[in-house]
Amino acid sequence: MKTIHIGGVPEHFNLAWYLALKNGDFKKAGINLRWKDYHSGTGAMTKALRKGEIDMAVILTEGIIKDIVEGNPSKIIQTFVKTPLIWGIHVAHKSDYKSIKDIRGTKAAISRYGSGSHLMAFIHAKNNHWNLETDLNFEVVKNLDGAVECLTEGKADYFMWEKFMTKPIVDNGVFRRIGNCPTPWPCFVVAVSDKSLEIHKEEIKTILNIINKTTIRFKEIPKIDEIIAKRYSQKIEDVQEWLALTEWSQELINEKTINEVQDQLLALNIIPKKLNYSELVSII
Repeated sequence: MKTIHIGGVPEHFNLAWYLALKNGDFKKAGINLRWKDYHSGTGAMTKALRKGEIDMAVILTEGIIKDIVEGNPSKIIQTFVKTPLIWGIHVAHKSDYKSIKDIRGTKAAISRYGSGSHLMAFIHAKNNHWNLETDLNFEVVKNLDGAVECLTEGKADYFMWEKFMTKPIVDNGVFRRIGNCPTPWPCFVVAVSDKSLEIHKEEIKTILNIINKTTIRFKEIPKIDEIIAKRYSQKIEDVQEWLALTEWSQELINEKTINEVQDQLLALNIIPKKLNYSELVSII
């Protein structure tokens, strides 16, 4: 039985993987799929892919594209979630900041450089016509718990994270959400290291086939809203809203989208150059 290591954020987007693992779907196909939660998100996963600690990652589109351009020997093999990720823009509940214009030039908490929270801070700044050199400052906080601590203690001023995962923190009066910033592209893709793709290509194809069967019927799973609400400490109405907004994919990301992401990252000086489509994706 081949062992394949995969990483992803411990969020409701990835519940399909947990359900397939719990059901033994991968073992039935002769694959020992080992899932690892990455609470720190994209930056930690790109590092793990580079070091060979994981073979695959369910990862933010813009984050893995940036890292492949910068030399990560990996490829995108499928879109996983084709709808945008809605990033909530949060401040401490007791903060004096009331609107987006108030946080211009203040300090953003980010999980790490190269993470989604870092890259989306640039997208948000561009959308609001900020000066990217003078209006963006960062404090590395590692994860959501670190952001709660830093915003509460005033070490950072705002934090961008997926709005539904942070909703309980807003409801509990720790954060206030002052705005949203959706990604202008499909939010999650599946990426695999070149080395693992060469060695385990057939197993990786099987893994995709299995997870795709799960995501196709994900919304039809009985009481899926209750399962998500309980597992991720969410209100049922928030889960139902999230399910209505979220669509999974079983297709490879297209060249037009890849170019649009690179164009934005290049315009923001987040990447130094663009790569050809074939250098970023692999058809398996």
